[in-house]
Amino acid sequence: MVQFRLPPNSKIQKGKRYASPIKGQRMKLFQVYRFDPDTKDNPRWDTYEVNLDECGPMVLDALIKIKNEVDTTLTFRRSCREGICGSCAMNIDGTNTLACIKAIEDCRGDLKITPLPHLYVIKDLVPDLNFAYAQYASIQPWLQSDTPPPPDKERPQSQEEREKLDGLWDCILCFCCTTSCPSYWWSGDRYLGPATLLQSYRWIVDSRDDATGKRLDELEDPFKLYRCHTIMNCTNTCPKNLNPAKAIGEIKKKIAERVG
Repeated sequence: MVQFRLPPNSKIQKGKRYASPIKGQRMKLFQVYRFDPDTKDNPRWDTYEVNLDECGPMVLDALIKIKNEVDTTLTFRRSCREGICGSCAMNIDGTNTLACIKAIEDCRGDLKITPLPHLYVIKDLVPDLNFAYAQYASIQPWLQSDTPPPPDKERPQSQEEREKLDGLWDCILCFCCTTSCPSYWWSGDRYLGPATLLQSYRWIVDSRDDATGKRLDELEDPFKLYRCHTIMNCTNTCPKNLNPAKAIGEIKKKIAERVG
């Protein structure tokens, strides 16, 4: 079930319905979560009828069409439209994903769109990611080395060492995985969540980084790391087909090996 941090004493109400001015053979209803903090109104569901014969194939195409042609007040994030920036992360048809790479044809029946679950909502489909980014910054996601780089060239890495980073550097920080994790819903103030932990492991296994011990010390905490209960929602929902659960398990293994 999608969970939101709604304003106190509020519930999602039925909102407006917008009919398509041009009918076609392929019509689809989009139910979109709406919330405007500048008003005193409770969140609501607005329904938009879209002619798919005059719309691009992706959910983001439909949202842009709705905003441009039907309701200019609709608010959402978007940028690259190529599944690279992570801006358009939202819950579509019950799954956290990127609107730019989610095909409308893959969604049966009326399509329901909400912001990423269990985050404060800034407006409509725009969640507040400030705390998630602060958690990411807390792991110091940059190369830390005690030795200067070789003059006039990059720090060397073998092919095998470089391959260890595959499936880690690809993360675009869309936070689809983190906001799908029940452990993060329960303990998000202290548990770092799958996205941040995957990014942390990316630096732990980087052969050029000399702060592995320090990084593991920082993660050896009952909440930062060990709130993960291997529910696997993170891996199942990742739009880049990465495996945050495996990365978290590898961090636990490295800590256990060091203690042993």
